[in-house]
Amino acid sequence: MQLLTDTKVRQAKAQDKPYRLLDGDGLHLEVRPSGAKVWLYRYWITSKKGGIYTIGAYDDVSLAEARRLRDEACVLVRKGLNPTKERKLAALVETEERDLTLAVVAAKWQAENAASWSPSYKRQVERFLKQDLLDTYGELPIKLVTSRHILQAIKKVEGRGAKSIAKLIRQWAGGIMRYAIANLMRDDDPTYALRGAIKMPATKHHAHLVENELPEFLRALKAYKGFGLVPLAVELLLLTFVRTGELRRAEWSEFDLREKIWRIPGGKMKARRQHIVPLSSQAVEILKQLQKMNWRNSAYLFPNVRRPSDCITSTTVLRAIELMGFKGRVTGHGFRGSASTILHEKGWPTDVIERQLAHTEKNKSKASYDHAEYLPKRREMMQWWADFLDEKAKESPRPAGADLSDLASKTE
Repeated sequence: MQLLTDTKVRQAKAQDKPYRLLDGDGLHLEVRPSGAKVWLYRYWITSKKGGIYTIGAYDDVSLAEARRLRDEACVLVRKGLNPTKERKLAALVETEERDLTLAVVAAKWQAENAASWSPSYKRQVERFLKQDLLDTYGELPIKLVTSRHILQAIKKVEGRGAKSIAKLIRQWAGGIMRYAIANLMRDDDPTYALRGAIKMPATKHHAHLVENELPEFLRALKAYKGFGLVPLAVELLLLTFVRTGELRRAEWSEFDLREKIWRIPGGKMKARRQHIVPLSSQAVEILKQLQKMNWRNSAYLFPNVRRPSDCITSTTVLRAIELMGFKGRVTGHGFRGSASTILHEKGWPTDVIERQLAHTEKNKSKASYDHAEYLPKRREMMQWWADFLDEKAKESPRPAGADLSDLASKTE
């Protein structure tokens, strides 16, 4: 049998009935009365089972391309597969993969994890993930996203000076990719190679007061004439040394003044576990003052002046500290450092201090202990801390860094 040539195919004319031009190995060109020319492949899976596989129109598929596609179909036939069905399946997979974009998978990942996120963290994920990754690469099929795409995204964020956001973008992208792997959407995590791509600056600890600075600070706090609730917020933060966000979002429903306990829900905690704060007598007195000042019946201890249904902003306490003259010397979070340092120096057990600071226990067997295990000792420590601050408030302020030897040398 003589094989077809491009010239013979091109010059084939339509007739009253369809006819075929054979090329070999089952490939033939069907010329139809309409003038259409279609490549067909006649195959046999068994001696009794076969079929016709449509390769495509001559206008779209050349002779050489038709032979190549015929050969690919032959491979399937030798495996006992129907090439027509396999092409339909491949088209379905291609459509699914095309529609399964990075943005689509990111939305699925967020929906699965958002219940464990705080509202502010959820907003942060939605905002920066869209702005810094999805707006650029969101329409890419998840299988086509590469390390280079993620690297370009995080380097762009790093370039504007937001290294912490760049690091978060990489972490979130990694979460999306691991979700995709677990759900058979792709086979690898392209973010793994990017670990360490963003070099973070050395951690700067929050400025905090040392023991001999406390008298000066406590006197300044007593003299501070800011909005009535704010000095009480600063004082309560110093007494409880919780995180600033935990204090400003504190709600009355979390407190039992008779039991002298503050139970912070896990949803408000960094480690996502409920935290118990024993309240000293001094802390209880502050809470009673706040109750009398709650004339709006706000759910929050410290409601926002402009938006009573919301709490004070994240900068309120820091601004008050600055107005007291301690800008750069201490922050609200720094009270935790002051308490930790002084309590350790005074001999309180590390486990008790760390539990009160709500630091995550890396030892899993220790972390499994009931949260109230050290509660009696923590009650004792928190009352000692409050009494210690009262005593410091009575002392004459000394210059920062001064110690007894400094004072003795100045009196000689």
